Amino acid sequence: MTADVLFPTSADEAASLYGDGEGITVFAGGTILLPEIASGRVRPERALLLHRSGLDTVSVDGDRVTIGAMVPISALADGDDEVLAQTARHIADEEVRRNATVGGNLCAPAGTDAQRGDLGAALIALGAQVRSVGAGGERTEPVEDFLAGDRSGRLVLDVTYERRDRRSAATGLRRRHAHSFAIAAVVACRDAGGTRVGVTGIGPTAVRARSVEASGNPDDVLQDVEPIDDAVASADYRCAVLPKLVREALDQLERA
Repeated sequence: MTADVLFPTSADEAASLYGDGEGITVFAGGTILLPEIASGRVRPERALLLHRSGLDTVSVDGDRVTIGAMVPISALADGDDEVLAQTARHIADEEVRRNATVGGNLCAPAGTDAQRGDLGAALIALGAQVRSVGAGGERTEPVEDFLAGDRSGRLVLDVTYERRDRRSAATGLRRRHAHSFAIAAVVACRDAGGTRVGVTGIGPTAVRARSVEASGNPDDVLQDVEPIDDAVASADYRCAVLPKLVREALDQLERA
């Protein structure tokens, strides 16, 4: 498969071996990458395998939660943060959730038949920050900014968020097949600082619905997103159902 396989045994070593990402193919859970390699669409030159890197833990320091990039989705599904658990439980199927990772979900390339990156909406709503390395060095930024930028040259190390006294709501519409595919999904959180709304399943990445946060009007979500067509649903259908899902999430917050 490749003549150069790298096995870092720490986060620092992983960052050093990754460098600026040039010529590096990162192996995390492999749920997206391995089929691409098997089909010949991806031919790694240098493979960075993160399974021994120590990035597979969830730690809590006071109110600060840090989720390593190699933490499997299944660990979040079984975790005690309800909004993350509810989101994780609906990703793909049990087999995929056991292998797919948080970092892989955030860095997933755009899908052709269905949209990826389901965790993004929940992490945006929680106000989470992503720590990554690559060209230009290490940086920490909001999830929504990371997703809106060029992720191709970044190696995710971890994601952090603050536990707060907050209300949360999650709703979505999915199509069941061999996996569970998102048509559209919305996660909203409200605390003393205001309301945050994340949307996923409607395009290549999750986005923050800032217009809805400012106005409280569910219809304004269409100012923040550009739904696309794929094998799961049409853009027109997503435009029709998304404001309804946002309204449902906001109503849940009022009742929480």
